[in-house]
Amino acid sequence: MAALPPYATPLQRTWYWTFRGICVAIFFFLIFPILVIIPLSFNAVPFFTFTKEMLSFDPAGYSLQWYDDFFTNADWNHAVWNSIRISIAATILSTGLGTVAAIGLSQSHMPFKGAITAMLISPMIVPLIISAAGMYFFYSRIGLQGTYIGVVLAHAALGTPFVIITVTATLVGFDKSLVRAAANLGAGPIRTFWKVQMPLILPGVISGALFAFITSFDEVVVVLFVGSSGQKTIPWQMFTGLREQISPTILAVATILVLISIGLLTVLELLRRRSESLRGIRAQ
Repeated sequence: MAALPPYATPLQRTWYWTFRGICVAIFFFLIFPILVIIPLSFNAVPFFTFTKEMLSFDPAGYSLQWYDDFFTNADWNHAVWNSIRISIAATILSTGLGTVAAIGLSQSHMPFKGAITAMLISPMIVPLIISAAGMYFFYSRIGLQGTYIGVVLAHAALGTPFVIITVTATLVGFDKSLVRAAANLGAGPIRTFWKVQMPLILPGVISGALFAFITSFDEVVVVLFVGSSGQKTIPWQMFTGLREQISPTILAVATILVLISIGLLTVLELLRRRSESLRGIRAQ
């Protein structure tokens, strides 16, 4: 944002600094609760509070024991592998379905486009507890409740709207004359898609896949309804740990997840800039 010009009025100067103060306050309100858990995860004692040794920066007040517990505990290891394979499977499914849906919705001759779009992105709007309850009753009827397939399908349903939105946004700047040119040169629809359309919308597809992965990896409500103890994921294990035994291992896991989220968000930003570059939009 540009600095204030020399001729700015007192009211403009007041708003200039007030606006920045509001932004700092919002940033502090959103980020500070997350940052607090990072030093607490190195606590040498099993408490969710800063000890005198930690506040005085005494090395005796800090320990890696909770990280060691996370990497060596069988329950946490089982939850990690469950989260990874469920998230990967759900991401692949939701990315494929979301990309196809976005391409179909981008066609000008698509009937009832608005109604179909609203229906496809409804999992983002409907309260999660309602979706989870509905999935529980439906999957119980068809024998998928308490199975990996049921959890994957449920997470794919939650991740697909994110893929649709990101791919649709990428398709807004897509030059459809390239598709017509490929058809005139004899390329079929499938070849045109993989050789012409997919390379240009790939950043949007990958961005949607990352959103779908994060959604599945962090989700806890649906898996509590649809899954069983055999499908216990990291969020489920954290939720159970908070209810049954308070352990700073939860803080260590939360810190690791924060770092993973930061990495994924960095990748998303790079992909956004790459997508804008491919569409001829100057990155801001």
